[in-house]
Amino acid sequence: MPWVFVLIWSTGFVVARLGMPHAPPMSFLALRFALSVACFVAWMAIARVPWPPREQWLHLAVSGVLMHAGYLGGVWSAVKAGIGAGTVSLLVGLQPVLTAIWLSATAAPRAQGSGRSVTPQQWAGLVLGLAGLALVVWRKLGVGEVTALNLALSVGALCSITAGTLYQKRFVRVADVRAASAVQLLASLVITLPLALLEPEVMDWQPELVGAMAWSVLGLTLGGSSLLYLLIQRGAATQVTSLLYLVPPCTAAMAWWLFGEAFTPLMMLGMLLTVCGVAMVVRDRG
Repeated sequence: MPWVFVLIWSTGFVVARLGMPHAPPMSFLALRFALSVACFVAWMAIARVPWPPREQWLHLAVSGVLMHAGYLGGVWSAVKAGIGAGTVSLLVGLQPVLTAIWLSATAAPRAQGSGRSVTPQQWAGLVLGLAGLALVVWRKLGVGEVTALNLALSVGALCSITAGTLYQKRFVRVADVRAASAVQLLASLVITLPLALLEPEVMDWQPELVGAMAWSVLGLTLGGSSLLYLLIQRGAATQVTSLLYLVPPCTAAMAWWLFGEAFTPLMMLGMLLTVCGVAMVVRDRG
C-alpha cells in the first residue's frame, strides 16, 4: 500500500502541469472537491457506510482543510504563479524533516520510553533522503523562477500538510475512510468555493483539463488521499511522511517518460539515496 500511495501521489505534479494552463487554481480545486464529495457520498450510500460520530466532525474538518485546501491550494497556486513543478516538489518534500523536528521538540515533556521521539537512525535516514531529494530535483531549479509570492505559497503548502498530518494523527479517531474523506473534502469545499468565486479567470475545458480533473478526482482524491488517511492511522507520523521523500524522484521519472525531461545519472543516484533514507526511517520504529 505505501508504494501504491507514492506512485499515485507523484502524479499530482504531472496533473498540475496538464491542468494549470487552462484553469485558475481555486476553481479547479473547488470543482474537484465537489465531485469527490459526490463520489464518496454515493459510495457510502451503496455500501451503507455510516457517517463519523458528530464529535469527530470538527477534527476531520480541521485536518481536511489543512491537508486538502491548504496543501493543494498552496501547491497549485504556486505552480500558477510560475514556480516549476520540480522546485515546489522539493520544497514540499521537506515535510519529513519538518515533522521530525516538531516531534523531536515536543518529545521532551513526554515520559521516556514513549516511542514518540525521533531516533538517531531515523535522523540519519531523513538527512540521507533530503540529500537524495536535492540531487533528483537539482536540474529543475530554474534561475529566477522563484518569487516571494510563489515561495510563500509553497512554504504555506508545506506547513499546511505537515500540520494536517500531525493533527489527524493526534485527534482523529479511526473511522471508515470513505466517511472521513467525505467530511474532510466537504470542509475543503467550503473554504475553496468562496475563493474560486473571486478568481477572474474561467476554466477552459481543453482535453488536458478534462483529463487532469478526471484523474484528480478518481486517482488522487479517491485513491491517493484515501491511502494517505489509512497510512496516517496505521503508522507513526515520521514514518508516513518519510514516504513523501519518494514523490519528487517518482515525479522526475514520470516527467522523463511522459514529457521527455532530462533524467541524468546524478538524478538516478539521488533516487537511490532517497529510497535508502526512507528505508532507514520506516524500518527503525524506535
